[in-house]
Amino acid sequence: MKVLWLQAAGCGGCTMSLLCAENPNVFQLLEDAGVGFLWHPSFSLETGAEVAALLARIEAGEVALDVLAVEGAVARGPRGTGRFQMLGGTGRSMLDWVERLAPLAGDVVAVGSCAAFGGVTSAGGNPSDAVGLGYEGTLRGGILAPEFRARSGRPVINIAGCPTHPDWVTETLLLLKAGALGAEALDALGRPLFYAQHLVHHGCPKNEFYEYKASAVAFSDQGCMMEHLGCIGTQAVGDCNIRPWNGEGSCTRGGYPCINCTAPEFEEPRHAFTETPKIAGIPVGLPTDMPKAWFMALASLSKAATPERIAKNAVADRVVVPPSIRRPKGGK
Repeated sequence: MKVLWLQAAGCGGCTMSLLCAENPNVFQLLEDAGVGFLWHPSFSLETGAEVAALLARIEAGEVALDVLAVEGAVARGPRGTGRFQMLGGTGRSMLDWVERLAPLAGDVVAVGSCAAFGGVTSAGGNPSDAVGLGYEGTLRGGILAPEFRARSGRPVINIAGCPTHPDWVTETLLLLKAGALGAEALDALGRPLFYAQHLVHHGCPKNEFYEYKASAVAFSDQGCMMEHLGCIGTQAVGDCNIRPWNGEGSCTRGGYPCINCTAPEFEEPRHAFTETPKIAGIPVGLPTDMPKAWFMALASLSKAATPERIAKNAVADRVVVPPSIRRPKGGK
């Protein structure tokens, strides 16, 4: 299976994350599975005229395109010409190339939230008029029409994340290679269910504090960051704490709140990422599927039942009260 990877308007962070794939590394893993790159702007040796010739052959149908992977949002400006971002040496915009190549691809994969929904690239005033492949924020239809389907019959596959976990990219490619990623394996926003069926909350090391609503008040604290510090891991899809980066890292494991980077328009929450908006002292964003009345009742009970160990450790930067040792019955 051959992949053409184009780098549109973005920081390149998803490629940097992909290079962090370990045991095996990304090159070994994909090679063993029979997945190769026709071209990747960071991995491939070809440049300049060689790449322009390759793109021309793909466009002419002389080279089969199994997967078109696009990283970064695509700039439509100025005035719909796309000329704010030209593909060097071709005389044509990235917008033009994506529109021409997408219908030729067996599958189209948006790598990262910028490519999927516009992401950080489209934040603020968005002077370049950057959008995702299949979405403009939460609205269906970006560079490609809402009814777009690749040759496989699948819509754009959105590997959303900022950046994406390396395993999300490699697992998607391996499933496509095996013919095992049907439309039913994608959620309503086109994200692969193998990671989008989980919440970031699942496996979070702060879950004991969350259960008792024992909250951190500063970033050095060990407690749950939902109540005061902006964490929305209970609403965000992703298996970040189930398969952490490099086997051990995630945002919440590093003491930073989840900002829901796999979702459209996460980049503009209308408040600071590290603040929890509240009305009458109640967090506005509540856990997914949780009615407000239930949450408030459970929160009140949980806070009342918080063990001293959890309450004190929640506002400390290390364990100050260790778990008590229960002696076995009959022991001395």
